[in-house]
Amino acid sequence: LGKQDYKKTRPMLRATRLKAEAKKTALGIKEVALVLAAILIFLLAFYAFFYLNISNEVDLDLDPDEN
Repeated sequence: LGKQDYKKTRPMLRATRLKAEAKKTALGIKEVALVLAAILIFLLAFYAFFYLNISNEVDLDLDPDEN
């Protein structure tokens, strides 16, 4: 705490300190957005992988030269 706090009472100093600590440890919107974006990218990659696998298998089943 800085010199500007010398006139504050003890409860006010404690509240200021707790507020500063809470600000340091709180999850920011940026971190939450990054985690959600990473999960979304992972799910899209997972979906695309299986979609491409299934579409390739369907193409093989529909072979026009089979007759």
